[in-house]
Amino acid sequence: MTSSVDNIRPLWAKVDLGCVRHNVRFLKGLTPPGCLFMAVVKANAYGHGDAQVARAAIAAGADCLGVALVEEADRLRRAGFDCPIYLLFEPPPAAAARVVELDVTCSVYTKELARALSQAARAMGKMAHVHVKVDSGMHRVGVNPSDIRKFASLVDAMPNVEVKGIYTHLALATDLEDPFTVHQLDVFEKAFKDVEFALGRGLLKHAANSAGVLAFPESHYDMVRVGIAMLGLLPSVAFAGVNELEPALTLAGEIAFVKRVAAGEGISYGLTYAPTENSYIATLPVGYADGVSRRLCKNADVLIAGARKPIVGTICMDTCMVDLGDEPVEPGTPFVLIGADGSERITAEEVAQKTGTINYEIVCAISLRVPRVYTNET
Repeated sequence: MTSSVDNIRPLWAKVDLGCVRHNVRFLKGLTPPGCLFMAVVKANAYGHGDAQVARAAIAAGADCLGVALVEEADRLRRAGFDCPIYLLFEPPPAAAARVVELDVTCSVYTKELARALSQAARAMGKMAHVHVKVDSGMHRVGVNPSDIRKFASLVDAMPNVEVKGIYTHLALATDLEDPFTVHQLDVFEKAFKDVEFALGRGLLKHAANSAGVLAFPESHYDMVRVGIAMLGLLPSVAFAGVNELEPALTLAGEIAFVKRVAAGEGISYGLTYAPTENSYIATLPVGYADGVSRRLCKNADVLIAGARKPIVGTICMDTCMVDLGDEPVEPGTPFVLIGADGSERITAEEVAQKTGTINYEIVCAISLRVPRVYTNET
């Protein structure tokens, strides 16, 4: 077991890299032979640790890595990764030289970035490899399908730039009943056929995210892009029947303080909670600065000695309180906020449901104040 920093405060996010490797193998097994697997490790691998998760994913068969920011690609290169890295969002044109230096395959959907990449690559005597993005219906970023053939031809004709691939992103693949995903794939297929005809060669085509891998095999094409499912988390509640994924992250620690509080006495800021009977109140060394939302006040549990105990009172910046009832425990007793303890488990999906968000946000919100501890690294 290794930690990214020394553990002084008794709180940690444990990441089981054996689970990551298992999940990659399972998900890769759903794709056709020859289909490339991109391990998406943007946002510090959704809070799990980008370099550590990337190493585990590559060891399990991932072919390349995906990030959102040039800074993320830079960090991976500095960590020793020489595999293909894909930049999934356009950086500012001013970053074009760094993109070329890092040998990153860059998303392109504006002429301004394409020209900047061309100029930077010419100045360095290198080639800038790009994938053009088609907006097949999500309307976030990307080239309109009606313009994609002209755009891709223009970019490919620029000096020292080569269009290597074409891709899109699925907006509703988490809804298995909605026909919009099929519509998007129809739009994408027409777009990539037009571009391949115009360029006179085949391109690397990709559309599937985690939900696409699990539910839409027709979206797999030449490569899939997997983030959340690689970490053992479900893309949405629609995938509750997928039992093969193993959650990699456990958010846990040790109780800092326990005291007996009389019935009717208020707890925490605002005194918003008072036990109806004399109770033992435990203080946990974790708060909203660590990623535990204040929306969990009066609305969530922690696991202590394999049993659920309610979070009570207002969650503070550095601490939160739990009502133990008439069952005292000693300071130093372990607790679990996300993960398993005995036969009980609190999932990131459960926490997300109680805070009105998605599991992606729950794990990404675990701040860097919380040390990451890694197990099963090999």
